[in-house]
Amino acid sequence: MVEHDLKGRDISDPNVLEAMGRVPRQLFVEPSLRSKAYGDHPLPIGKGQTISQPYIVALMTELARPTPSARALEVGSGSGYQTAVLSRVVGHVFSVEINEDLSRQAAERLARLGYANVTLAHADGHAGWVSEAPFDIVVVTAAPVDVPQALVDQLAEGGRLVIPVGSLYAQDLLVIEKEAGGRTRTDTVAPVVFVPMVRE
Repeated sequence: MVEHDLKGRDISDPNVLEAMGRVPRQLFVEPSLRSKAYGDHPLPIGKGQTISQPYIVALMTELARPTPSARALEVGSGSGYQTAVLSRVVGHVFSVEINEDLSRQAAERLARLGYANVTLAHADGHAGWVSEAPFDIVVVTAAPVDVPQALVDQLAEGGRLVIPVGSLYAQDLLVIEKEAGGRTRTDTVAPVVFVPMVRE
């Protein structure tokens, strides 16, 4: 996976590549799907949600420009896989998940696997995590129709928000960087397909 699907494309951050190689993806999917865990495609995790393909997980992590001291917010814990990858390249990950069952399962899985620098909560990601803001990194794993302003507001100066935005069949992966004085710059990276970001 790392050699062919990541290095073989455009993923070059050595820390991201190491994280992708060390996180056991097969433990974040149902047992019946473990033989497919390292294929470069999304897989269902229940509740109408998916675990993103490895390339997209690596791309979004690299685009966030993680550092060992960074505080990261993840919107959409899902199975906890992206959470685990982020936890290996930043100081701490705060992750919110709107589905209570998925949030509980992800928290239990991450604790069982020894990921200590993560904090999970059951919450609507549109609001971010006000009490823990600001964040150096925000990574969103479901697609809202528009960028939630709360997530931009909770970015630290110099922080980066990586988010898919659009309708179900017309989404773009965006990187929004907060510059000095609170100004933002938005770059469009590529067309993508994510599950919709829902509200409570």
